Amino acid sequence: MTARLLMDTNPIRIHPSDTIGVAARKIMRRRYRSLPVVDDDRIFLGVVKVNRMLGIILPDNATQESIGVMSEVYSSLTLDDLRDRLDSIMDDPITNYIDKDVVTVAPETSLIETLLTMYHQERNLPVVNRETGRLEGMISYYDIGDLVLQGGYSQPVRNQSGSL
Repeated sequence: MTARLLMDTNPIRIHPSDTIGVAARKIMRRRYRSLPVVDDDRIFLGVVKVNRMLGIILPDNATQESIGVMSEVYSSLTLDDLRDRLDSIMDDPITNYIDKDVVTVAPETSLIETLLTMYHQERNLPVVNRETGRLEGMISYYDIGDLVLQGGYSQPVRNQSGSL
């Protein structure tokens, strides 16, 4: 079993010409932690993460302060303040917020290597063709959970050398 059998081959994705508003709506509508960014040829460019989206609406330097100082300085912050900050950047291009340093797996990556990569990365995993750079799919914890709960796969989990 390989990453190809685990992946969603048609994941929700973002185009580099999209805005923060488009990305925020897609992330929140689907409750994803990250979305892949691909160009017109489906070349993988990176991901936009929900934490990055939160970081851009927090007050300047809030993410740099210690929790005690932050609580004191920003205690009057409201949800309306955050909405106003989001409104002010909704039309900004998403290109400034793409995380390009992303661990990926290839479609032929083994099940155990894929799962271990997800475990260590603690996020959804882009499946990228190593030769073309194209996004082939995404694997989420929910995809794996669904497959485990459904059962039906009797292939043993083997490493690259074929050992169990």
